[in-house]
Amino acid sequence: MVRDGYFYALALIAAAALLGGLTRPAWAIIPCLLAIFFLWFFRDPERAIPQDAGAVVSPGDGKVTDVSTVTVGNQRQMRVSIFLSVFDVHVNRSPIAGVVREVRYQRGKFLNAMNSVSVDKNEQNVVTVEGDGRTVVFKQIAGLLARRIVFTPKLGDRLERGQRVGLIKFGSRVDVLLDGSARMNVKIGDRVKGGASVVAYLQPQGAPMAAGSAPAHERAH
Repeated sequence: MVRDGYFYALALIAAAALLGGLTRPAWAIIPCLLAIFFLWFFRDPERAIPQDAGAVVSPGDGKVTDVSTVTVGNQRQMRVSIFLSVFDVHVNRSPIAGVVREVRYQRGKFLNAMNSVSVDKNEQNVVTVEGDGRTVVFKQIAGLLARRIVFTPKLGDRLERGQRVGLIKFGSRVDVLLDGSARMNVKIGDRVKGGASVVAYLQPQGAPMAAGSAPAHERAH
């Protein structure tokens, strides 16, 4: 359980006691139900982290909404987008083991995270992790309901694959940007679990791109 859940739940239980005492007990039902919801929403289950060489795990729970090739600067990269509904676990995890090289917070809008422009326009936290000579970028992107992004590690911290790094509250999106030679392990519509589902495999440095590793469609970004 993320401790935020206890704070919300305790506040609502106090409100329920106050309402029930000052008015009628029936008025306490709604805040009690909300307290239960927050305890459930901030759940933080243990996960078995894959140990496969080169595995990149999902940074969050949710549904894969995009797997595509994008161009960032002059580099070709693979992007996986995952939509987290209000019913998903919202704890975020590091996709690879490595060192935090950059943390960049970008203020912006709160558009529906399913909207394709949300990747550029929405408020987000962009994290770069470097490990074993490979660099992976993942984004915590706020959504229509999300109003707070939490990322606890600091610049220079060493992360393990699947390590908890923060969360996004109340519906959101996470993107993972990988080297263009990465072999994708998910497709649009797949359900993934943070820290447990492998979204891609990074190729050893110097290895040729595996046949069929790129998706059928490419899109500039």
